Amino acid sequence: MTDIAMCRPDQMVSVRQLFGIDTDLQVPAFSSRDDHVPEIDHAYRFNPEVTLAILAGFAQDRRTMIQGMHGTGKSTHIEQVAARLNWPCVRVNLDGHLSRLDLVGKDAIVIRDGKQVTEFQEGIVPWSLQRPVALIFDEYDAGRPDVMFVIQRILERDGKFTLLDQNKVIRPHNAFRLFATSNTVGLGNLSGLYHGTQVLNHAQIDRWNIVASLNYLPPQEEAAIVLARVPSKDTTQGRKLIQRMVALADLTRKGFTAGDLSTLMSPRTVITWAENCEIFNSPSQAFRLSFLNKCDEFERPVVAEYYQRCFDEELEESWVIQAGELK
Repeated sequence: MTDIAMCRPDQMVSVRQLFGIDTDLQVPAFSSRDDHVPEIDHAYRFNPEVTLAILAGFAQDRRTMIQGMHGTGKSTHIEQVAARLNWPCVRVNLDGHLSRLDLVGKDAIVIRDGKQVTEFQEGIVPWSLQRPVALIFDEYDAGRPDVMFVIQRILERDGKFTLLDQNKVIRPHNAFRLFATSNTVGLGNLSGLYHGTQVLNHAQIDRWNIVASLNYLPPQEEAAIVLARVPSKDTTQGRKLIQRMVALADLTRKGFTAGDLSTLMSPRTVITWAENCEIFNSPSQAFRLSFLNKCDEFERPVVAEYYQRCFDEELEESWVIQAGELK
């Protein structure tokens, strides 16, 4: 085991001072940073309610899941809390290629003293369990059933993990923490947006101590995040442009809720659009390349109408232009 396994949180920090949230909560933290600690993103904006849920996970060893739409920064939210606590963090994406052996471990051939020998190599779960690590399972609702049942055991209060191949029971490190992010709450692809998500075993969902929901930010805060990511737009004209972009993104979200669109603009897409504006020096062209071309062909006139409302400019995909060409 590496030196990180010997580490412990060695100080208590004030949530009020560190995150600006009006609470007396004190959270354990590390005084020094490890290579596994995420870098601090000073532009990141914290949602107070979700931040408190994550901090409760760190402070009281609560299994915490963050649920929400794509692009809201669920995984980043956990990472940025960990970054400010100097807490080592490991993210695992539960995609279709991740197997049970990747999580648990497997026998592998290694060279010892010039000879080939078979040796058991730990997977990410036993490795993390024995260290002061915040383990994050990304896309939790996309995991395969055989993989999910490996995780179920460590969701228990004691969280002991049995390695059958080694006849070994692993007890969790005192500073081990478990988090997950998901687009659904184990209900599957009800909205049609998240193909590949699974209907999860309710007994497993029930084992998560805290489930927080992270929604899209208010327009002013979303605009501030975009400006922080693209500082060249932090001018009078640039701020007006960003406000229009955020307003358009909000229209796509309302259109999705109303059933007019099958896709929507996430904050990530708005940031990409702003960055592409710097490359192409044209909001309309950058919009087409960042979002419009991702939309269903029959829905593009609707999106073009949203663009016209916010920018007072007709796109080629607009019904007005198409009707004029038919005359």
